[in-house]
Amino acid sequence: MKTDHTADLTKFFSDFISDSKKAGIEKVLSFRTRFITVVLEDIFQPHNASAVIRSCDCFGVQDLHVIENENEYTLNPNVAQGAAKWVTLNRYNHTSHNNTTICLEKLKKAGYLLCATSPHHADIELDDFVLEQKVAIMFGTELTGLSDEALKQAHHVIKVPMFGFTESYNLSVCVALCLQELVKKIHRSTAAWKLSEQEKNSIRLSWYRKTVRNSDILERNFQNHENP
Repeated sequence: MKTDHTADLTKFFSDFISDSKKAGIEKVLSFRTRFITVVLEDIFQPHNASAVIRSCDCFGVQDLHVIENENEYTLNPNVAQGAAKWVTLNRYNHTSHNNTTICLEKLKKAGYLLCATSPHHADIELDDFVLEQKVAIMFGTELTGLSDEALKQAHHVIKVPMFGFTESYNLSVCVALCLQELVKKIHRSTAAWKLSEQEKNSIRLSWYRKTVRNSDILERNFQNHENP
């Protein structure tokens, strides 16, 4: 039986992290959520890819699901500003399968309501959407939007209000607007949107590893000492 050393490793790494940094991590963890998650399908512009993961971190959304049927998800480090360290990135890039189906079926089994976004055909406005269960909000490629498969599997299609001549928002702007509204809604709700203690423990250890310099070497030494 595999032993879980999460608590021991976390305590070990904590000695290499300042109290102020640990306090900052705890504050961020207290606002982190998996009640809302973001799905990107086949986006290809590094600026948008990077801005989206940065928005996820800023709004406290822990998970980003990236479908790569046609286009590879590439980050621009100057835009992401290190956000990729703090967000859990789930990539779907099988060469012989429909990655959209794999991703969305996984999310449905995890209890997520699938909500597509479209500037045209929608059944509900973003302002009117009520979060009654976990939500995966889906965004498509910059040119053509979501695929037919993604739209077919969606439980709802959400429209973001617009009042100008332009047909749609920039992708990263649309993601940020949606997250701002949805996160505001869950913070005002009675939904159990916060991370469980087990999730916090796992993410805390992941963040400690990314905070401590040469954490991989330190961890090997720790494991060797624990299991001589």
